[in-house]
Amino acid sequence: MSAISRNNVKVSGTGERTMLFAHGFGCDQAMWRFVAPSFNDAFKVVTMDHVGAGGSDPDAYDIGKYASLDGYADDIVEVGREMGIRNGIFVGHSVSSMIGALASIKAPELFNTLIMVGPSPRYIDDGAYVGGFGASDIEELLASFADNPLAWSASMAPAIMGNADRPELGQELTESFCRTDPRIAREFARATFTSDNRADLPKVTARTLILQCRDDIIAGEKVGEYVRDNISGSQLILLDATGHCPNLSAPDEVTKAIKEFV
Repeated sequence: MSAISRNNVKVSGTGERTMLFAHGFGCDQAMWRFVAPSFNDAFKVVTMDHVGAGGSDPDAYDIGKYASLDGYADDIVEVGREMGIRNGIFVGHSVSSMIGALASIKAPELFNTLIMVGPSPRYIDDGAYVGGFGASDIEELLASFADNPLAWSASMAPAIMGNADRPELGQELTESFCRTDPRIAREFARATFTSDNRADLPKVTARTLILQCRDDIIAGEKVGEYVRDNISGSQLILLDATGHCPNLSAPDEVTKAIKEFV
């Protein structure tokens, strides 16, 4: 099966240059529905699902390949090459920010621009590095998810989303988490929350924009600053938004920031 079919790739837009949007943990390409169409008039817009999410082919999931983010980055490279992308723009939310960074290092001809929304190269604190979680916190989080994915989703998704005054957003994220195959989600969660891509940041040569929100329990402001300081020439914008999913909670702000950068 081609990567385009395997990853449920959808294409719209009329431009010559390609923008590829990739989603975060527990989500699918629908999370970009308020942002991606805004670029149809100037770009070829590509959305996709990571294997195990949305309309991707669940039979393509391989626990060995996807035990680390490199497996997902390899899929991005394969999709990009099948589509003939050159000097494209990669837009990644949350963990897909790092997946896109890895893909741009593996195949720099595919993407010369990276947009990272809520990125984190490492979620676990390490010495002077503040990732936001202790190692025991992450192990407890993963154990809780493995024990009862539905209960975990119901409690964690609203906290991740933030915006408590708009409970419908937390409900949407909860439902998205609950749609994901629990076995695959468990392994993706481990690959995500135990990853350490700090050493990869200086290898990124693509022009990079980092978008971050206030009160983000997944990727705090210090994490965004760390990413900025370790990707040469990158820019960091603190959005007037809260939580970890501004593509849903503040899509106009996200769209505006991207348009001004590209």
